[in-house]
Amino acid sequence: MTKDLQNLLLEKAEYYEKNWFVEHDPIQIPHRFSKKEDIEISGFLAAVIAWGQRKTIINNANKLMTWMDESPHDFILNHQDSDLVKMQGFVHRTFNSDDLLYFIYALKKIYTEQGGLERAMSQHPEDMQLNLTAFKELFFSWEHLTRTEKHLPNPLKQSSAKRMNMYLRWMVRSSVNGVDFGLWKNISPAQLLMPLDVHTATVGRKLGLLKRKQNDWKSVIELTEVLRTIDPKDPVKFDFALFGIGAFE
Repeated sequence: MTKDLQNLLLEKAEYYEKNWFVEHDPIQIPHRFSKKEDIEISGFLAAVIAWGQRKTIINNANKLMTWMDESPHDFILNHQDSDLVKMQGFVHRTFNSDDLLYFIYALKKIYTEQGGLERAMSQHPEDMQLNLTAFKELFFSWEHLTRTEKHLPNPLKQSSAKRMNMYLRWMVRSSVNGVDFGLWKNISPAQLLMPLDVHTATVGRKLGLLKRKQNDWKSVIELTEVLRTIDPKDPVKFDFALFGIGAFE
């Protein structure tokens, strides 16, 4: 990689990791909250539905927060069956109300029996593939519809796990620049992997950072390893650069 390309990526990463970025991104949903558990839960649900048009993602995530009385942690722990009636008919792409109700049920189990999302999502912090696979197994360890499983990735089946890698970026990376939160300490930013979407993949290939043609787990590893040569302690900060160039430029 040339020095000019490294400088470009560093410059763009710094440019896009600013407060204004939040206004255009689903990360604005957890930014509505200050309590750790509210940030975790709202961010998780926003990340789960983060595919399609960003305006629709944000609108539907806001709808969920309204239904949860702007207090997602309290809602998860203390809701009654009658509180769930308003959620019947919810649809975001292929994520429907049956999926949503199971996610609410599983989140309650996670917080009452498993020590919360941070603990559940950092069982194997040294290996993100194993870590995300273990989280999916835990999350679907209660009775559920088989179709609902498709809404969490299985990297062992070569899923790029874009939304969960993005969510981990939100929770783990430093909050100094006002975008990510830096709430979780069980995972180091150095262990994070790139959220690979159409923008990061396309720009990555055009810049010669990614050779593999499929947007799968192997491509995630390939791209992240290249970016680690620039910043081994925080390779995923370049998500801002690649996504920003693709989405805004």
